[in-house]
Amino acid sequence: MAWTDERVETLKKLWADGLSASQIAKQLGGVTRNAVIGKVHRLGLSGRAAPSRPTRRIAAPKLATRPRTGAASAPAQNGAKPKAATGSAPAVVRAPAPAPAPVEPHVLPSGDYATVLTLREGMCKWPVGDPADSSFRFCGHKTTPGQAYCEAHSQMAYQPQAKRKRKPADDARAVLDSLASGRRMNF
Repeated sequence: MAWTDERVETLKKLWADGLSASQIAKQLGGVTRNAVIGKVHRLGLSGRAAPSRPTRRIAAPKLATRPRTGAASAPAQNGAKPKAATGSAPAVVRAPAPAPAPVEPHVLPSGDYATVLTLREGMCKWPVGDPADSSFRFCGHKTTPGQAYCEAHSQMAYQPQAKRKRKPADDARAVLDSLASGRRMNF
């Protein structure tokens, strides 16, 4: 397919109207989304009159919920399991964790800071500053054996993994049973 003057004008108009590359490719016919993107780039059509995606509605802010108290949240006294709540529980808004205090780089016995030439095993290798700047250095504090960073920088570098919400075992068994029975029928 060749880009005729008519097709280029149509492309320019549709791009200015805010259509996505996929939508333009469908309307032009005979071209792919990537061909449209390439032509737009070669023509230098960067600006758009309207966004290609619909704007998102701003949701009303969720209010923080109070933790439940009383009999509903207390474990049963007679040893029976409490009943599971039905429906979805409202989300609890948590305050962001405070940022850790900055750690000042360790001054070596020579009076200098740790650089790439002075770093040794057991020294924190956390970069401090801009590598292009002459004042760039490394933390240099003592690390635990086998670690690259001191305790403070390890907390920043290695975030705890978020726990996944798992479905109850009964739901998983039901899914597996349905898959197994469906496979038997397809043979």
